[in-house]
Amino acid sequence: MPLSPLEHDRRYGELDQVMRAYLGQPADDTPEQPGPTLTAYLRHTWHTRPWALAAAERQLREYADNPPGRLRLRLGEFYAIPDVGLPQGEIQSWLRCLADHIKHSIETGEVPPPAVPATHWEWHARFPELGQFLGGWFSQDMPDEFDDHHAAVEDYRDSTDRHLVARLVGELQELLALDLDESDLALAVAELGMEVDPPAPYSPSGWLAVVAGQLAVPTGEG
Repeated sequence: MPLSPLEHDRRYGELDQVMRAYLGQPADDTPEQPGPTLTAYLRHTWHTRPWALAAAERQLREYADNPPGRLRLRLGEFYAIPDVGLPQGEIQSWLRCLADHIKHSIETGEVPPPAVPATHWEWHARFPELGQFLGGWFSQDMPDEFDDHHAAVEDYRDSTDRHLVARLVGELQELLALDLDESDLALAVAELGMEVDPPAPYSPSGWLAVVAGQLAVPTGEG
């Protein structure tokens, strides 16, 4: 039978986070240097959940050293490594390579410096509520569901816990503080799930600033 959620997280939870970071990204790490995807995972995890790195190193190495055998495959009691573009025979050595880089980072204290997110996973890991907001309220269906952008923002505010609304305001301010140019900011909000343009006459930065101000006003005062 498939793994229970508790058993999955105990054995593969952080391994799964690392693998999710590679979705849509090349597995281009070498023994000499981690690739951009692992660097992004290290950067975000060091600054948010540093204790998880040891679990990632252990789970990667244990999976590489003990891949699921025939019985576990037949029973479905295993974690399936997603397709990362490597031949099956190279997966185990690649997992050990990732474990070695994480171990080196832990033991030496070498931490990637703060930077603009470099991968889809890192954008959503760093701005989780903004991803929920843009992907949920500003998909391509938004014009059919709401009269305008303002109404969509108000619907989010009315249907979302105020603590999450406050978190979104903070994430909007953090994104704007990256000081991206307008084209890069447009790519960032698209990466986070926005499928419609900001309302005229606003640029992406101008509209995000308006949204942050709109949500910062307590309900009933705006």
